[in-house]
Amino acid sequence: MENNMLPPVNSTLSVKQLYEQSPLGDRLAHFENPTTVWLGEALAEVWYQFQKQLAAVNIVQKMESGSVTLDDYKLYLLNLRQQVKDGARWITRAASSMDDQHLLLRSALIKHAGQEHQDFLMLEKNYVSVGGDIGDIQRYPQNVGSEALSSYIMYQASQPNPANLFGATFVIEGLGTKKASKWATSLKECLGLTTEQVSFLHYHGENDDDHYENLIKVLSSPFITPEVAPRLVKTAKVVGRLYALQLEELGNI
Repeated sequence: MENNMLPPVNSTLSVKQLYEQSPLGDRLAHFENPTTVWLGEALAEVWYQFQKQLAAVNIVQKMESGSVTLDDYKLYLLNLRQQVKDGARWITRAASSMDDQHLLLRSALIKHAGQEHQDFLMLEKNYVSVGGDIGDIQRYPQNVGSEALSSYIMYQASQPNPANLFGATFVIEGLGTKKASKWATSLKECLGLTTEQVSFLHYHGENDDDHYENLIKVLSSPFITPEVAPRLVKTAKVVGRLYALQLEELGNI
């Protein structure tokens, strides 16, 4: 696919408005490569639609309106732990699926897995700190949305050279950049919790901006060709919808 054959980005927002609400901002708009520029705009539209999906989810509404309860938070932690634990598994699977021509992407994925592979332990500590039993969260199965999300990403990670999976990174790390700190603050204010009791959200709110700098290097690299870019955007769309489904289905195991 040539650059001039990339599909148009159709949105009700202007390009400026898309960039203003995207976790990437306009940082991909300043590259000379037309594919990179297109990708920044297309992913911004994905984020806009994802935000609308999140806004309709009960737990998100509660955290953003200041009406969240301790039981809500405990259920959120219970349901998130298994998916977060699976995160390092799909990242390393994707790395193992990269051939020798994609060594730089393999290295980026391995580094990312090393940063993320113990994040689920923070969820366990948060759960115990608010009165939960460690055995309950360790044994809790994936809800139906988490099952769909993890299965889809693992399938994609098993394909040859799955550079499109950086679309999943865009969505999941974007939650840290745009939402995690706000949710952590809401939980502390509503429930009188300490930073340690919301450490998972606090950590990602503080650190995912750095992860995004690494993502920008990947998205602007020669690996993201006009053929790969639309598949990456499609992956981001699917992951966004399934992530919202995971939050919609809290407790539905």
